Amino acid sequence: MEHRNDQSGAGNRRSKGGSRFGYFLSSLIGLVVGALLVALILPRLGWMDGGGSPAASRQPQAVQEQAESDTVGTAEAPNEETADPASLTLAEGADVPAVVERVGNAVVGITNIQSRQQNGLFGIPQSAEDVPAGTGSGVIYKKEGDLAYIVTNNHVVAGANQLEITLADGTNVQGKLAGTDIWTDLAVVTMEASAADAVIEFGDSSALKAGQPVIAIGNPLGLEFAGSVTTGVISGLERIVPVDVNGDQQPDFQSEAIQTDAAINPGNSGGALLDATGKLIGINSMKISTETVEGIGLAIPIDYAIPIIEQLEANGEVHRATMGATLADLASIRSAYRAELGLPQNLESGVIVDRVLENSAASRGGLRSLDVITAADGQPIENTQQLRQYLFTEKQVGDDLRLTIYRDGNETELTLSLTDNLQI
Repeated sequence: MEHRNDQSGAGNRRSKGGSRFGYFLSSLIGLVVGALLVALILPRLGWMDGGGSPAASRQPQAVQEQAESDTVGTAEAPNEETADPASLTLAEGADVPAVVERVGNAVVGITNIQSRQQNGLFGIPQSAEDVPAGTGSGVIYKKEGDLAYIVTNNHVVAGANQLEITLADGTNVQGKLAGTDIWTDLAVVTMEASAADAVIEFGDSSALKAGQPVIAIGNPLGLEFAGSVTTGVISGLERIVPVDVNGDQQPDFQSEAIQTDAAINPGNSGGALLDATGKLIGINSMKISTETVEGIGLAIPIDYAIPIIEQLEANGEVHRATMGATLADLASIRSAYRAELGLPQNLESGVIVDRVLENSAASRGGLRSLDVITAADGQPIENTQQLRQYLFTEKQVGDDLRLTIYRDGNETELTLSLTDNLQI
Protein backbone atom coordinates (compact mmCIF):
# COMPACT_ATOMS: atom_id res chain seq x y z
CA MET A 1 0.00 0.00 0.00
CA GLU A 2 1.39 3.27 -0.94
CA HIS A 3 2.04 5.80 1.81
CA ARG A 4 1.94 9.57 1.00
CA ASN A 5 3.32 12.24 3.25
CA ASP A 6 0.82 15.11 2.97
CA GLN A 7 2.92 17.40 5.17
CA SER A 8 5.83 17.08 2.88
CA GLY A 9 3.71 17.83 -0.15
CA ALA A 10 2.22 20.90 1.46
CA GLY A 11 5.68 22.09 2.29
CA ASN A 12 6.71 21.71 -1.29
CA ARG A 13 3.75 23.67 -2.52
CA ARG A 14 4.55 26.54 -0.11
CA SER A 15 8.16 26.56 -1.23
CA LYS A 16 7.19 27.02 -4.88
CA GLY A 17 4.85 29.86 -4.04
CA GLY A 18 7.47 31.59 -1.90
CA SER A 19 9.97 31.26 -4.70
CA ARG A 20 7.71 33.05 -7.13
CA PHE A 21 7.12 35.85 -4.62
CA GLY A 22 10.88 36.20 -3.90
CA TYR A 23 11.64 36.38 -7.59
CA PHE A 24 9.04 39.11 -8.05
CA LEU A 25 10.40 41.05 -5.06
CA SER A 26 14.05 40.84 -6.22
CA SER A 27 13.06 41.93 -9.71
CA LEU A 28 11.22 44.93 -8.31
CA ILE A 29 14.26 45.94 -6.20
CA GLY A 30 16.53 45.55 -9.23
CA LEU A 31 14.31 47.82 -11.29
CA VAL A 32 14.34 50.50 -8.57
CA VAL A 33 18.12 50.34 -8.14
CA GLY A 34 18.62 50.43 -11.89
CA ALA A 35 16.39 53.48 -12.21
CA LEU A 36 18.33 55.25 -9.50
CA LEU A 37 21.66 54.47 -11.19
CA VAL A 38 20.36 55.75 -14.53
CA ALA A 39 19.11 58.93 -12.86
CA LEU A 40 22.53 59.49 -11.29
CA ILE A 41 24.73 58.58 -14.26
CA LEU A 42 22.93 60.18 -17.19
CA PRO A 43 23.31 63.81 -16.00
CA ARG A 44 27.06 63.28 -15.48
CA LEU A 45 27.40 62.04 -19.03
CA GLY A 46 25.68 65.14 -20.36
CA TRP A 47 22.72 63.30 -21.86
CA MET A 48 20.12 65.61 -20.35
CA ASP A 49 19.03 69.13 -21.16
CA GLY A 50 20.64 69.16 -24.60
CA GLY A 51 24.06 67.97 -23.40
CA GLY A 52 24.54 70.53 -20.59
CA SER A 53 24.91 69.90 -16.89
CA PRO A 54 21.55 70.05 -15.09
CA ALA A 55 23.15 72.03 -12.28
CA ALA A 56 24.54 74.54 -14.78
CA SER A 57 21.24 74.74 -16.67
CA ARG A 58 19.44 75.67 -13.51
CA GLN A 59 21.90 78.49 -12.68
CA PRO A 60 21.12 82.05 -13.73
CA GLN A 61 23.14 83.18 -16.76
CA ALA A 62 25.02 85.81 -14.71
CA VAL A 63 26.16 83.17 -12.20
CA GLN A 64 27.38 80.89 -15.00
CA GLU A 65 29.34 83.75 -16.62
CA GLN A 66 30.93 84.68 -13.28
CA ALA A 67 31.96 81.08 -12.64
CA GLU A 68 33.54 80.83 -16.11
CA SER A 69 35.32 84.14 -15.58
CA ASP A 70 36.77 82.98 -12.25
CA THR A 71 38.02 79.74 -13.80
CA VAL A 72 39.78 81.53 -16.67
CA GLY A 73 41.33 84.06 -14.31
CA THR A 74 43.03 81.42 -12.21
CA ALA A 75 44.45 79.65 -15.25
CA GLU A 76 46.16 82.67 -16.80
CA ALA A 77 49.80 83.58 -16.09
CA PRO A 78 50.38 86.60 -13.83
CA ASN A 79 50.33 89.99 -15.50
CA GLU A 80 53.90 90.84 -16.45
CA GLU A 81 53.68 94.42 -15.25
CA THR A 82 52.28 93.59 -11.82
CA ALA A 83 53.77 90.18 -11.05
CA ASP A 84 56.45 90.07 -8.37
CA PRO A 85 59.44 88.22 -9.89
CA ALA A 86 60.40 86.89 -6.46
CA SER A 87 57.00 85.22 -6.06
CA LEU A 88 57.15 83.44 -9.43
CA THR A 89 58.59 80.01 -10.00
CA LEU A 90 59.88 78.63 -13.25
CA ALA A 91 57.45 75.73 -12.91
CA GLU A 92 54.34 77.87 -12.55
CA GLY A 93 53.72 81.49 -13.47
CA ALA A 94 56.94 82.16 -15.41
CA ASP A 95 56.86 81.28 -19.10
CA VAL A 96 60.55 80.83 -19.89
CA PRO A 97 60.07 80.24 -23.65
CA ALA A 98 57.96 83.42 -23.88
CA VAL A 99 60.63 85.43 -22.01
CA VAL A 100 63.37 84.11 -24.27
CA GLU A 101 61.32 84.79 -27.40
CA ARG A 102 60.66 88.37 -26.29
CA VAL A 103 64.16 89.42 -25.15
CA GLY A 104 66.53 86.70 -26.33
CA ASN A 105 67.54 88.66 -29.43
CA ALA A 106 68.91 91.40 -27.16
CA VAL A 107 71.76 89.07 -26.11
CA VAL A 108 74.58 89.17 -28.66
CA GLY A 109 77.98 87.62 -29.19
CA ILE A 110 81.13 89.73 -29.07
CA THR A 111 84.37 88.69 -30.77
CA ASN A 112 87.55 90.39 -29.60
CA ILE A 113 89.82 90.84 -32.62
CA GLN A 114 93.46 91.72 -31.97
CA SER A 115 96.44 92.39 -34.19
CA ARG A 116 99.19 89.80 -33.85
CA GLN A 117 102.61 89.74 -35.43
CA GLN A 118 103.22 86.71 -37.62
CA ASN A 119 106.68 85.25 -38.13
CA GLY A 120 107.74 83.87 -41.48
CA LEU A 121 110.65 81.73 -42.56
CA PHE A 122 113.59 81.73 -40.12
CA GLY A 123 111.49 83.73 -37.66
CA ILE A 124 111.51 86.86 -39.77
CA PRO A 125 108.60 89.10 -38.65
CA GLN A 126 105.90 89.61 -41.22
CA SER A 127 103.00 92.04 -41.33
CA ALA A 128 100.56 91.94 -38.43
CA GLU A 129 97.32 90.05 -38.92
CA ASP A 130 93.97 90.61 -37.22
CA VAL A 131 92.83 87.41 -35.51
CA PRO A 132 90.06 86.56 -33.03
CA ALA A 133 91.49 86.57 -29.53
CA GLY A 134 88.34 85.50 -27.70
CA THR A 135 84.55 85.63 -27.60
CA GLY A 136 81.98 86.66 -25.04
CA SER A 137 78.45 87.96 -24.70
CA GLY A 138 76.74 91.33 -24.43
CA VAL A 139 73.30 92.74 -23.74
CA ILE A 140 71.53 95.44 -25.77
CA TYR A 141 69.97 97.74 -23.18
CA LYS A 142 69.23 100.96 -25.10
CA LYS A 143 68.60 102.41 -28.55
CA GLU A 144 69.15 106.14 -28.93
CA GLY A 145 69.40 107.93 -32.24
CA ASP A 146 71.54 105.95 -34.65
CA LEU A 147 73.18 103.83 -31.95
CA ALA A 148 72.31 100.77 -29.91
CA TYR A 149 74.17 100.35 -26.61
CA ILE A 150 75.54 97.04 -25.35
CA VAL A 151 76.83 96.31 -21.85
CA THR A 152 79.44 93.60 -21.43
CA ASN A 153 82.50 92.73 -19.31
CA ASN A 154 85.77 94.63 -19.54
CA HIS A 155 87.69 91.36 -19.90
CA VAL A 156 85.62 90.49 -22.99
CA VAL A 157 86.82 93.59 -24.89
CA ALA A 158 90.24 94.21 -23.29
CA GLY A 159 93.03 94.76 -25.83
CA ALA A 160 90.74 94.63 -28.87
CA ASN A 161 91.60 96.39 -32.12
CA GLN A 162 88.17 95.56 -33.47
CA LEU A 163 84.91 94.30 -32.02
CA GLU A 164 82.58 92.11 -34.04
CA ILE A 165 78.98 91.81 -32.86
CA THR A 166 77.11 88.62 -33.75
CA LEU A 167 73.34 89.00 -33.65
CA ALA A 168 70.87 86.26 -32.74
CA ASP A 169 70.26 85.44 -36.41
CA GLY A 170 74.01 84.99 -37.03
CA THR A 171 74.55 88.34 -38.75
CA ASN A 172 77.84 90.10 -37.93
CA VAL A 173 78.06 93.88 -37.53
CA GLN A 174 80.84 96.20 -36.45
CA GLY A 175 80.99 97.27 -32.80
CA LYS A 176 82.76 100.26 -31.30
CA LEU A 177 84.08 100.52 -27.74
CA ALA A 178 82.43 103.43 -25.93
CA GLY A 179 84.13 102.97 -22.57
CA THR A 180 85.51 100.45 -20.13
CA ASP A 181 86.22 100.16 -16.41
CA ILE A 182 88.77 97.64 -15.20
CA TRP A 183 87.76 97.92 -11.55
CA THR A 184 84.17 96.79 -11.99
CA ASP A 185 84.87 94.66 -15.10
CA LEU A 186 82.25 96.53 -17.11
CA ALA A 187 82.33 97.97 -20.63
CA VAL A 188 79.91 99.62 -23.05
CA VAL A 189 79.96 98.93 -26.80
CA THR A 190 77.87 100.60 -29.50
CA MET A 191 76.60 99.42 -32.87
CA GLU A 192 74.10 100.64 -35.47
CA ALA A 193 70.63 100.95 -33.98
CA SER A 194 69.05 99.44 -37.08
CA ALA A 195 70.71 96.12 -36.27
CA ALA A 196 69.05 95.84 -32.84
CA ASP A 197 65.83 93.80 -32.87
CA ALA A 198 65.24 93.80 -29.11
CA VAL A 199 66.22 95.80 -26.04
CA ILE A 200 66.28 94.45 -22.49
CA GLU A 201 64.75 96.49 -19.69
CA PHE A 202 66.71 97.04 -16.47
CA GLY A 203 65.28 95.36 -13.38
CA ASP A 204 65.88 96.00 -9.67
CA SER A 205 68.65 93.91 -8.14
CA SER A 206 68.10 95.48 -4.71
CA ALA A 207 64.77 93.63 -4.48
CA LEU A 208 66.21 90.17 -5.16
CA LYS A 209 65.65 87.32 -2.73
CA ALA A 210 67.55 84.08 -2.21
CA GLY A 211 65.73 81.26 -3.97
CA GLN A 212 64.19 83.55 -6.59
CA PRO A 213 64.18 81.95 -10.07
CA VAL A 214 66.49 83.40 -12.74
CA ILE A 215 67.25 82.86 -16.42
CA ALA A 216 70.75 83.18 -17.91
CA ILE A 217 71.30 83.78 -21.65
CA GLY A 218 74.69 83.89 -23.31
CA ASN A 219 77.18 82.19 -25.62
CA PRO A 220 79.06 79.50 -23.67
CA LEU A 221 82.13 77.99 -25.34
CA GLY A 222 81.97 80.41 -28.24
CA LEU A 223 79.40 81.30 -30.86
CA GLU A 224 78.65 77.68 -31.78
CA PHE A 225 76.40 77.63 -28.70
CA ALA A 226 75.05 81.16 -29.18
CA GLY A 227 71.86 82.07 -27.36
CA SER A 228 72.10 79.24 -24.83
CA VAL A 229 69.47 79.45 -22.09
CA THR A 230 69.93 78.09 -18.57
CA THR A 231 67.73 78.44 -15.52
CA GLY A 232 68.31 78.38 -11.78
CA VAL A 233 67.82 80.43 -8.66
CA ILE A 234 69.50 83.21 -6.73
CA SER A 235 71.88 81.27 -4.48
CA GLY A 236 73.19 84.27 -2.56
CA LEU A 237 73.29 88.06 -2.52
CA GLU A 238 76.00 90.65 -1.84
CA ARG A 239 78.81 88.14 -2.31
CA ILE A 240 82.18 89.90 -2.00
CA VAL A 241 84.57 88.71 -4.70
CA PRO A 242 88.28 89.69 -4.77
CA VAL A 243 89.41 91.17 -8.09
CA ASP A 244 92.96 90.99 -9.41
CA VAL A 245 93.34 94.01 -11.68
CA ASN A 246 97.06 93.94 -12.53
CA GLY A 247 97.49 90.17 -12.86
CA ASP A 248 99.88 89.72 -9.92
CA GLN A 249 97.66 87.07 -8.31
CA GLN A 250 96.85 89.47 -5.48
CA PRO A 251 93.42 91.05 -4.95
CA ASP A 252 93.32 94.77 -5.76
CA PHE A 253 89.63 95.39 -5.25
CA GLN A 254 86.49 93.72 -3.96
CA SER A 255 83.43 93.53 -6.18
CA GLU A 256 79.86 92.80 -5.11
CA ALA A 257 78.21 89.92 -6.95
CA ILE A 258 75.00 87.89 -7.22
CA GLN A 259 75.54 84.15 -6.79
CA THR A 260 73.43 81.81 -8.93
CA ASP A 261 73.36 78.12 -9.78
CA ALA A 262 72.24 78.83 -13.36
CA ALA A 263 74.99 77.41 -15.55
CA ILE A 264 77.54 80.07 -16.51
CA ASN A 265 80.51 78.97 -18.60
CA PRO A 266 83.36 80.58 -20.56
CA GLY A 267 81.73 82.72 -23.24
CA ASN A 268 78.75 83.56 -21.00
CA SER A 269 80.73 86.55 -19.68
CA GLY A 270 78.82 89.77 -20.38
CA GLY A 271 75.55 87.91 -20.92
CA ALA A 272 72.19 88.48 -19.26
CA LEU A 273 70.91 87.30 -15.91
CA LEU A 274 67.14 87.85 -15.98
CA ASP A 275 64.37 87.64 -13.45
CA ALA A 276 61.27 85.56 -14.21
CA THR A 277 59.62 88.47 -16.05
CA GLY A 278 62.59 88.98 -18.39
CA LYS A 279 64.14 92.09 -16.80
CA LEU A 280 67.92 92.42 -16.56
CA ILE A 281 69.08 92.00 -12.96
CA GLY A 282 72.73 91.13 -13.51
CA ILE A 283 75.63 90.92 -15.96
CA ASN A 284 77.10 87.42 -15.93
CA SER A 285 80.76 87.76 -15.09
CA MET A 286 82.46 84.58 -13.92
CA LYS A 287 82.12 81.20 -12.30
CA ILE A 288 84.06 79.51 -9.54
CA SER A 289 85.47 76.36 -11.10
CA THR A 290 87.40 73.80 -9.07
CA GLU A 291 87.21 70.04 -8.65
CA THR A 292 85.27 70.48 -5.41
CA VAL A 293 82.87 73.24 -6.55
CA GLU A 294 79.79 72.90 -8.74
CA GLY A 295 77.11 75.41 -9.67
CA ILE A 296 78.56 78.71 -8.39
CA GLY A 297 78.13 81.43 -11.00
CA LEU A 298 78.54 85.13 -10.35
CA ALA A 299 76.91 88.19 -11.89
CA ILE A 300 77.36 91.93 -11.39
CA PRO A 301 74.13 93.36 -9.86
CA ILE A 302 72.44 95.75 -12.28
CA ASP A 303 71.91 98.41 -9.59
CA TYR A 304 75.68 98.37 -9.03
CA ALA A 305 76.35 98.49 -12.78
CA ILE A 306 73.97 101.27 -13.87
CA PRO A 307 76.02 104.23 -12.51
CA ILE A 308 79.14 102.77 -14.16
CA ILE A 309 77.29 102.24 -17.45
CA GLU A 310 76.05 105.83 -17.43
CA GLN A 311 79.56 107.21 -16.90
CA LEU A 312 81.04 104.96 -19.58
CA GLU A 313 78.45 106.28 -22.04
CA ALA A 314 79.20 109.89 -21.15
CA ASN A 315 82.96 109.85 -20.51
CA GLY A 316 84.38 106.56 -21.70
CA GLU A 317 85.80 106.23 -18.18
CA VAL A 318 84.56 106.36 -14.62
CA HIS A 319 85.13 109.43 -12.45
CA ARG A 320 86.19 108.37 -8.95
CA ALA A 321 87.48 110.16 -5.92
CA THR A 322 91.22 109.73 -5.52
CA MET A 323 94.02 110.73 -3.17
CA GLY A 324 96.72 110.87 -5.84
CA ALA A 325 99.35 108.62 -4.24
CA THR A 326 100.85 105.20 -4.92
CA LEU A 327 100.49 102.85 -1.97
CA ALA A 328 101.72 99.50 -0.64
CA ASP A 329 100.63 97.18 2.14
CA LEU A 330 102.58 97.63 5.36
CA ALA A 331 102.46 93.86 5.84
CA SER A 332 104.62 93.44 2.72
CA ILE A 333 107.43 95.54 4.24
CA ARG A 334 110.19 93.74 6.14
CA SER A 335 110.02 94.01 9.93
CA ALA A 336 113.46 95.62 10.14
CA TYR A 337 112.40 98.38 7.76
CA ARG A 338 109.24 99.00 9.71
CA ALA A 339 111.37 99.52 12.80
CA GLU A 340 113.34 102.19 10.94
CA LEU A 341 110.07 104.03 10.35
CA GLY A 342 109.62 104.32 14.10
CA LEU A 343 106.35 102.38 14.12
CA PRO A 344 104.96 100.78 17.28
CA GLN A 345 105.85 97.10 17.60
CA ASN A 346 102.17 96.10 17.77
CA LEU A 347 101.35 97.89 14.49
CA GLU A 348 101.28 95.09 11.93
CA SER A 349 98.81 96.36 9.33
CA GLY A 350 98.20 99.58 7.45
CA VAL A 351 99.15 101.28 4.17
CA ILE A 352 102.50 102.88 3.45
CA VAL A 353 102.72 105.80 1.02
CA ASP A 354 105.23 105.13 -1.75
CA ARG A 355 104.93 108.25 -3.90
CA VAL A 356 102.76 111.39 -3.83
CA LEU A 357 101.66 112.75 -7.20
CA GLU A 358 102.00 116.43 -7.98
CA ASN A 359 98.92 118.67 -7.81
CA SER A 360 96.96 115.86 -6.16
CA ALA A 361 94.75 115.80 -3.09
CA ALA A 362 97.58 114.03 -1.25
CA SER A 363 100.17 116.67 -2.06
CA ARG A 364 97.85 119.57 -1.21
CA GLY A 365 96.80 117.88 2.01
CA GLY A 366 100.36 117.39 3.21
CA LEU A 367 100.69 113.61 2.77
CA ARG A 368 104.31 112.48 2.32
CA SER A 369 106.21 109.48 1.13
CA LEU A 370 106.74 106.87 3.91
CA ASP A 371 103.68 108.05 5.85
CA VAL A 372 101.76 105.03 7.16
CA ILE A 373 97.95 105.27 6.98
CA THR A 374 96.13 103.34 9.72
CA ALA A 375 92.59 104.77 9.53
CA ALA A 376 90.26 106.67 7.17
CA ASP A 377 87.47 108.76 8.72
CA GLY A 378 88.04 106.83 11.92
CA GLN A 379 87.71 103.41 10.30
CA PRO A 380 90.75 101.11 10.63
CA ILE A 381 92.60 100.49 7.37
CA GLU A 382 94.60 97.28 7.11
CA ASN A 383 95.63 97.21 3.44
CA THR A 384 95.46 99.05 0.11
CA GLN A 385 92.48 97.00 -1.05
CA GLN A 386 90.44 98.13 1.94
CA LEU A 387 91.41 101.79 1.46
CA ARG A 388 90.63 101.67 -2.27
CA GLN A 389 87.28 100.01 -1.59
CA TYR A 390 86.38 102.74 0.88
CA LEU A 391 87.31 105.50 -1.56
CA PHE A 392 85.45 103.96 -4.51
CA THR A 393 82.25 103.09 -2.69
CA GLU A 394 81.91 105.68 0.07
CA LYS A 395 83.50 108.86 -1.29
CA GLN A 396 82.77 111.34 -4.07
CA VAL A 397 84.95 113.87 -5.85
CA GLY A 398 85.29 116.94 -3.58
CA ASP A 399 84.62 115.03 -0.33
CA ASP A 400 86.98 115.44 2.61
CA LEU A 401 88.93 112.39 3.77
CA ARG A 402 90.36 112.36 7.29
CA LEU A 403 93.45 110.16 7.53
CA THR A 404 95.15 108.86 10.66
CA ILE A 405 98.84 108.37 9.92
CA TYR A 406 102.17 107.57 11.55
CA ARG A 407 105.04 109.88 10.57
CA ASP A 408 108.49 109.63 12.13
CA GLY A 409 107.02 107.45 14.86
CA ASN A 410 104.29 109.92 15.81
CA GLU A 411 100.56 109.52 15.20
CA THR A 412 98.79 112.48 13.60
CA GLU A 413 95.84 113.33 11.37
CA LEU A 414 95.52 114.94 7.94
CA THR A 415 92.46 116.00 5.94
CA LEU A 416 92.47 115.67 2.14
CA SER A 417 89.96 117.17 -0.31
CA LEU A 418 89.56 114.34 -2.81
CA THR A 419 90.04 115.03 -6.51
CA ASP A 420 88.92 113.41 -9.75
CA ASN A 421 91.05 110.46 -10.80
CA LEU A 422 90.65 111.47 -14.46
CA GLN A 423 92.05 114.94 -13.88
CA ILE A 424 95.38 114.13 -12.29
